[in-house]
Amino acid sequence: MAFIYFNSNPRSLRVGDCAVRAMCKALGQEWEDAYAGLCSIGFSYADMPSSNFIWGMYLRRYGFEQKNIPSICPNCTTVGKFADEHPEGTYVLACPSHVVCVDQGDIYDTWDSSDELVLYYFEKQED
Repeated sequence: MAFIYFNSNPRSLRVGDCAVRAMCKALGQEWEDAYAGLCSIGFSYADMPSSNFIWGMYLRRYGFEQKNIPSICPNCTTVGKFADEHPEGTYVLACPSHVVCVDQGDIYDTWDSSDELVLYYFEKQED
C-alpha cells in the first residue's frame, strides 16, 4: 500500500472536491467531465454533487457495486488497512467526511487519508 498524491483539479485547488477527484481516478475521467456528470445527477435530484447518494449513483452507472464493511469490527477498517487488504481492483471508499479512490492497493488523494475510517465502498465489477 502506498499513498500517491493525486489532484485532478485543473487549477490544482483543494476545494472540497474529493468526490470529483475520486471519480476521476476510478473512472479515468477528466475533472470537468466528472464534475459535470455529478452535477447533472445532483440537479435531477435537487442534491449536491458531493452527496454520497449522488456519487454512488454515478458510480453505479459505470459498473461499480456498493459493498459493506464486515460488521465484525466496523470501526477497525481504515483506508490504509483496506488498501493493504485489496491489492488488486479499483475501489471508491466512503469515509465519514471524505471520499477516496484505492486502485491496485494504492491510495490516490491530495493528502494521506490512510487513517480515515471506511463506512462502505464501491467496487468496479469486471466487464
